[in-house]
This record gives sequence, structure tokens and C-alpha cells, in this order.
Amino acid sequence: MSLVQEILSHLSVADKVAAWGTLGTIKPHPCFEADIDVEDLAEAMAEKSVHKDIIVDIVVGRSNAQRLQIVNLFKHLVNEDLIQALEAALSGSLKDVIVALLRSPAQYDARELKGAMKGIGTDEDRLTEILATRTNQQLQEIRTIYKEDFKSTLENDIAAETSGDFKDLLLALLKGTREKHSGVIDYVQIDSDAQVLYEVTKKNNRSTSQWISILSLRSLDHLNRVFEQFKMYSSSEVEETIQKYFKGDFQKGLLTLVSVIKNTPQYFAEKLYKSMKGMGTNENTLTRIMVSRSEIDLLSIRAEFRKKYGKSLYSFLQASITGDYLTALLSLCRAEDL
Repeated sequence: MSLVQEILSHLSVADKVAAWGTLGTIKPHPCFEADIDVEDLAEAMAEKSVHKDIIVDIVVGRSNAQRLQIVNLFKHLVNEDLIQALEAALSGSLKDVIVALLRSPAQYDARELKGAMKGIGTDEDRLTEILATRTNQQLQEIRTIYKEDFKSTLENDIAAETSGDFKDLLLALLKGTREKHSGVIDYVQIDSDAQVLYEVTKKNNRSTSQWISILSLRSLDHLNRVFEQFKMYSSSEVEETIQKYFKGDFQKGLLTLVSVIKNTPQYFAEKLYKSMKGMGTNENTLTRIMVSRSEIDLLSIRAEFRKKYGKSLYSFLQASITGDYLTALLSLCRAEDL
């Protein structure tokens, strides 16, 4: 282990963010020139045979802020919508990942949420993932964009497509009112919250509202301490209690939320693994996670993936995916973890 690696291994996640600037794999291109990128993209699509390698290199090799500049300048210089042009030039999963990268995070999330509720059946897992892992500010931006793009409120659509305690959980998360960690540890509140969660499961008429309130409002640091204190009362992990006393989509939603609270990068590492393991690849989940976490914590997700599965995410992608889609995902992943 190098001296730098040794020093970083002793830093908290917050300190690592300060040291690295970001735990994402995608950084702003240091020699970014939007007009040149616009020209190169236009030429890559003008040829009879589309130069997919050039498109991937430019789109994946820029930060989201830089990509949005390219989209705006393309419209001005070429008089054409870049996303529509790429949708016509590309196909399949490569088209999906490239188009996803050209939208703002809020635009992409809004479309993913709409897609989760579109047609027959609702993708409860996708709804829970997005609402449980976005910050208060991100949720506010998603609500705004959703209303602008779809002429309906996200709250109303979720209420119409889900029901019961699961609906109440999603709507509570959507409010984006989670407390920020103040740096002060409130042991009285920790004990009170743990006791409330324990006591309501012991009643014949169990109250889900208190579980929803505590898990959607309290800071992540506070909740991790609550979960530890909870074991003092119940003699079991909080997940075991959820599995024992709650059912259906509400149970799954709570389990997802606890997993996110305890270790968000590990939660995403597990989802990436499951999206590629088995008979077929869940490309929607794979694309969504790789795109949405590429400038946030994909380095941490890679580390958790390597730790849990004994193989790097980079290698796992190579063994599971093929073609141009693989090229784009490897560019997002960036590197092998030995």
C-alpha cells in the first residue's frame, strides 16, 4: 500500500470527499471546448456509418454540466436537438445510456419515476430506490421538473399508482424533509426513537406511521445509532423485526430504506450485482445506477462491490455485457480495482 493509499484508508468518507473532491468516477474534462465537441458529434452522426466510439468518448468523457452546455450549443449551432439526433442515430442500450447522460440528474430521475408508473403494473423497486437515495434538494428539483415535463404532480401520480402504508412511505420520502446531521449526538432522542420503533411492533394494532416518520425524517447518522439502540430492546436487528411484523411492498420499502441508511454504496453495489446475475441483465437498473452515481459515489460503490463479491465491478461488467453498451459502461466505471 502506497503512502497516499494508507493515509486515505484512515479517512472518513467526508474527509475523502474533501481530499478527492468527489467520490464519483466522472470529473469535468480539463480541456473542455463545447464548440469542438458539438462539431465532432455532428460529424460522427453525419457519416453513413455512425461513429459510436466518438460519441461515447465525448459524452461519457464530460461532466453533466459540460454535457448540458453541449446540448444547448448543439441546438444553437446545428439547429437540431442533440438528444433527438442521437436517438435516431443510436439504438438499444447504448442509446439509453447516452441519452440518460445528456439529461440533468433531475430530468433523468423524473423520467425514471414516470416510467416506473407507466403502463400495466408499477415498478415499486425503482420508485423506492430513487426516493430513498436522493437528497432533499434533489427531491425538490425532481418534483419541479416532473410537474413541468408531465403536467401533473409526482405526489398525485404516486398516490394514484400505489396504496396503503407503502404509498405513505413513498410520499413521506418525496417531501424531502430529512434532517441534516448537526454534529451533535442526541442520546435521549436516539433512545426515544429506538423505544418507539420497538414498542409499536408489540401492539396488536401496529402503527406504521411512527416507523415512516422516524425513518423518513431523522438524519442518517442519527438513524444508524437508533438501529444500534434498537437491538438493545429487541435483541434482533431492525431488518429482522421488519420482516417479522410487516408485509408486502411496505416491508420491501422499509428494508430498502434501512439498507440505504446503513450503507448507501453497498446498497447500490448489491443492486448492480443482481442486475447482472442470473438469466438476463436488467439493463434499466444497470444504466440508472451507473449514470446517476457516476459523479456522486461510484468509486465507493466499486470498493463495496470488490469487497462483497471478490471481483471488481469493471471485470464483472466485462463478463456480463457486450458491445458498444459495454464500452459506455466501462467508460463510466473508469478502472479496474485490484
